Amino acid sequence: MASFTAAAKFLAPVAAARSGGDSRAPPPPFPSASLRPRRKPAPSRLRTVLAVSSDVLSGNKSAPAAAAHSAVTREEALELYEDMVLGRIFEDMCAQMYYRGKMFGFVHLYNGQEAVSTGFIKQLNQADCVVSTYRDHVHALSKGVPARSVMAELFGKATGCCRGQGGSMHMFSAPHNLLGGFAFIGEGIPVATGAAFAAKYRHEVLKESGPDGLDVTLAFFGDGTCNNGQFFECLNMAQLWKLPIVFVVENNLWAIGMSHLRATSDPEIYKKGPAFGMPGVHVDGMDVLKVREVAKEAIERARRGEGPTLVECETYRFRGHSLADPDELRKPDEKSHYAARDPITALKKYIIEQNLATESELKSIEKKIDDVVEEAVEFADASPLPPRSQLLENVFSDPKGFGIGPDGKYRCEDPLFTQGTAQV
Repeated sequence: MASFTAAAKFLAPVAAARSGGDSRAPPPPFPSASLRPRRKPAPSRLRTVLAVSSDVLSGNKSAPAAAAHSAVTREEALELYEDMVLGRIFEDMCAQMYYRGKMFGFVHLYNGQEAVSTGFIKQLNQADCVVSTYRDHVHALSKGVPARSVMAELFGKATGCCRGQGGSMHMFSAPHNLLGGFAFIGEGIPVATGAAFAAKYRHEVLKESGPDGLDVTLAFFGDGTCNNGQFFECLNMAQLWKLPIVFVVENNLWAIGMSHLRATSDPEIYKKGPAFGMPGVHVDGMDVLKVREVAKEAIERARRGEGPTLVECETYRFRGHSLADPDELRKPDEKSHYAARDPITALKKYIIEQNLATESELKSIEKKIDDVVEEAVEFADASPLPPRSQLLENVFSDPKGFGIGPDGKYRCEDPLFTQGTAQV
């Protein structure tokens, strides 16, 4: 079983984790309980499953997490910094383009949460999968989808990673094993569970996995999703079949305008993992080095065939729920508290203090990313809109019957379209 000692400390075995460590006696049974056979004790394997937590949850929420990180090389630190800066600058540019009328619909930005995407996705192999939410731009970037392809998709252009048909909330890239952003909360979790099942099937039945072991799937979702049925059903299925998946909760404390503390009976989401027999871990989601250590261990145990892990990353978004949200519900002192713990600023400080790079080297990275994002905007703006003939592609299973005919025209434009449809 994973130890998760690098970025977290042990709290309690499953029996205590489920009760929040409460040692009080259980409530008396119902009067009819004596008429039923006494339930057998839970299998002993569950008693070994632990919930662990970082120092953020255990009370010291105001102090930035200090020093006790595993060593990170210069190359690793600069890779993390570049990826996080890319996510931040890209999203800031998205805000500009949205207000200039270049993007349409809802656009949800990731500012403040970069440590989670970078900390997890940069531990993956190319064959590993990522399933995201409507806040998916930065997950796509971290998985290697070019910035120009993501920006063009946001512009609704034919050169986007979904040819302009996905938009902000539906990023997808088969070559990068990005299996989609999903607009409805919770709907990506079953897809991720299915991808993990497919990986296990390829490994155990088809003998097609790589030399490192099983391909791993990351399922990203927010705190608001954790009261939905798909979440619990998929935790059960993943543990039952020991699927190679990591469930990553990006707990930014707010489900649109609903405080997480008001929306759930037990706000400590990570404790739900041991209830199903899997490790549950809470980590400071504003510290990329802590996230990285937890991610590394969770991914490695999934790759070894030891099953799923539930990881709760306590993070915070620096903007409103979407660019249409005036963000008036969160208190100014709460926002300033988390702004002072900016994950990019913290990593930059760590890199300089550990003599891994100089200020000028980090400035060079920022300039490089500025150029990448500027080029992405120019590329997206100059790209063509999708042709009208593309509208119904990938909609109907039989394009000859209901979509686009062999001549490239819409079948529905043919006056005879409705004739003989029963035989199509």
